[in-house]
Amino acid sequence: MNALLAQIAAVVVMNIRSLPQRKWMSLATLLAVAIVVAVLLAFLAMGEGFRATVGNSGSDNLAIAMRAGSQAELNSVLMRDQVNLLETAPGIRKDASGPLTSAELYVIVDGIKRSTDSEVNLPLRGISPRGIELREGVQLTDGRMFSPGTNEIIVGSGVLREFSGFDLGQKVKLGNATWNVVGVFDTGGSVFESELWADARSVQSQFNRGSSYQLMRIALSTPGDLSAIEEFIAADPRLNLDVWTEKQFYGEQAKATSDLIFYLGWPLAIAMALGALAGALNTMYTSVAQRAVEIATLRAIGFGNVSAFFGTLVEALVLAFLGGILGTIAAFMLFDGISASTLGGNFSQIVFSFEMSASAFQDGIVLALVIGFIGGFFPAWRAARLPVIVAFRSMG
Repeated sequence: MNALLAQIAAVVVMNIRSLPQRKWMSLATLLAVAIVVAVLLAFLAMGEGFRATVGNSGSDNLAIAMRAGSQAELNSVLMRDQVNLLETAPGIRKDASGPLTSAELYVIVDGIKRSTDSEVNLPLRGISPRGIELREGVQLTDGRMFSPGTNEIIVGSGVLREFSGFDLGQKVKLGNATWNVVGVFDTGGSVFESELWADARSVQSQFNRGSSYQLMRIALSTPGDLSAIEEFIAADPRLNLDVWTEKQFYGEQAKATSDLIFYLGWPLAIAMALGALAGALNTMYTSVAQRAVEIATLRAIGFGNVSAFFGTLVEALVLAFLGGILGTIAAFMLFDGISASTLGGNFSQIVFSFEMSASAFQDGIVLALVIGFIGGFFPAWRAARLPVIVAFRSMG
């Protein structure tokens, strides 16, 4: 066994040292693998970043109530009498001013994406001062809060970063009215940074919503416990509502889009991997052909076919591994932390940052090694079966 391992090691070292003789073909294979890995990691970073932005936005301290069967805020409608009734439910946290709840509107308005100068959908949320209290980590970074009853808005830092026309002090037309941008807010990277906020009654008035809302945000007296509210809703036919913790709600919102990104990324990466695999096969077959006499000579002086097989296979794996490392470095430098926006579950833009995770890097290296293994296996098998007579023919 020791002799076999020594033979394999000797052939592996010899093959690796001979790579400069095939530098251009080897470099082409390495780059092909690197591109495949970088593309895969870009999609995985996109999905991970979106999931982190949306999925981490919720809290178990809060609940969201919407019309039964609504999977998105746009599909929900709550009337004022339902809001008033729900505020009397048990399980809601109260303070000196009464129950901690916020009835909110969610309307779609037009925006212009900075990177493409194209028109996109942005969310304008009608909110009350209590609605701001019911969001963790909200910080006004510039300007001031909107005044109730006026056409004033504050914009999330993500909106300011990705879309034009919302700088502090600007006037912007939303719907049929002109609104003044009076403040900029930050929420520590949550989905709310992709929104515009204004006074709920002003939004109702300017968008002809009467006294209707889309959802009700509720502070829970016991974090994560919806049982009392659910029983109250089930007992009253006027309340045809579904209720989730905020964490559950945004977790589901994140899962649908991030899964779509994931399932788009892997097939594309696999399709590209087939091209890289063809390059790896070509490189390794050429390597075996160029070293046919060398391999046969080793066989003639006592090296076994196993050492020839593993020597060639390891060469392919080394090239693929180096390509994988190059791809992960390129992906990290090009994509990690960059800001982007995509369509979310409410058919409006959500701003997020690409986020490289350790598991994504691992997936990239595994894909590279799979390409290397398949690309090297068949040429290695050919090297192992190369007739010894090839060496003697060259001598003649």
